Amino acid sequence: MTPEALGALLREAKTIAVVGLSPKPWRPSHQVARYLQRAGYRIVPVNPGHDAVLGERSYPSLTAAAAAHSIDVVDVFRRGELAGPIVDEAIALKPRLIWLQVGVVDPAAGARAAAAGIPCIMDRCLMVDHQQLLEV
Repeated sequence: MTPEALGALLREAKTIAVVGLSPKPWRPSHQVARYLQRAGYRIVPVNPGHDAVLGERSYPSLTAAAAAHSIDVVDVFRRGELAGPIVDEAIALKPRLIWLQVGVVDPAAGARAAAAGIPCIMDRCLMVDHQQLLEV
């Protein structure tokens, strides 16, 4: 995906499901989600261990979150070995983009997403890319 295409997608996106969003402010998932929330996105936490994070209802799964919200981007903060099933669940929901955060890599899952026509970015930080592409 070109930087121009990614920037356009991020400008059009409204809702980002954050899988593995922690309520702990020092965790990267919390910091990135808080940044995205402040940038104007609706954050949908996906974490079965919490009822709410960042003032938003938390869901036990992506499927449950998608039943209540239209999801444009799925942002994954889970270990690489756990990413495959999450990507598969996301593919079924047809988001515009699947994002695996820094350190999260699963080439086979990325290939499945690509085969379904959904871009899958791996091992990059959505906050950093957003800052580089949209904050001038």
